[in-house]
Amino acid sequence: MTGFGRRDLEVEAVPLSVEIRSVNHRHLDVSVRLPRLLSALETPLRKRLQGRFGRGKVDVTVAFAPGSGPQASLEFDRTLVAQYQQFARELAGDEAVELPFDRLISLPGVARLVEQELSVERAGPLLEAALDAAADELVAMRTREGEALERDLHERLGGVVELVESLGERSEGVVAAARERLRKRTEQLREETGLLDEARLHQEVVIAADRLDISEELVRLRSHVEQFREVLAEAGGEPCGRRLDFLLQEMMREANTVGSKASDAQLAHRVVDLKTGLERIREQVQNVE
Repeated sequence: MTGFGRRDLEVEAVPLSVEIRSVNHRHLDVSVRLPRLLSALETPLRKRLQGRFGRGKVDVTVAFAPGSGPQASLEFDRTLVAQYQQFARELAGDEAVELPFDRLISLPGVARLVEQELSVERAGPLLEAALDAAADELVAMRTREGEALERDLHERLGGVVELVESLGERSEGVVAAARERLRKRTEQLREETGLLDEARLHQEVVIAADRLDISEELVRLRSHVEQFREVLAEAGGEPCGRRLDFLLQEMMREANTVGSKASDAQLAHRVVDLKTGLERIREQVQNVE
């Protein structure tokens, strides 16, 4: 599910911002980007988020405010400069020798850039608090999206139930029609041969009815729909996406079985509609944590 959160903070008078974003993902993937000076906090911050989310691609960016990061300063090692000068005099055997500035500045260790340090011990609790606040904002946004998604899923489930009921009604007529065809065929054979095997007729009717009967599959479909609704109702903000995904797999399995038994064009068309509806629900469930 998608969401965004942001918080600003200061560490030793240096302003920073924490941004957290999440998008849909089948599993949980947490990425934390930090300034180099705070890179030691990457693992604890990632673990903190892994304890809060169960699904989604979550990206966290911690950055200094524009133009306000730690300032670097240039330092000269005067002691080392004196040592270079003394070494040059000794090599030349002349106490009056002086190395020019442009030569000195290019020598190793004479000049160095020193970056301002930040205390990781002080920054850690401040960043964790800011991250928690930004994550709360993201969760609130995801909750609003989840409520809209739940309404959509219930609406789509209603369409699935209607199709299941229509399949049941149509199936009764198909089985009855198959029995009638067998009866007429049997009458035709009796007229042609004068023979009638009542036991064989009964067996053929039972086999045909069993081959076309989809009542068990429809009962299981109705049960899965009810379980799906119960999971949605009982979630209470807890992760439920994987359970919903499993139930949809079971629904699709039953729909495929019904399709394999559909010897009637209208039944086949309704099975296609059912599988299409289930696939659309599955696509939405991929957005549920």
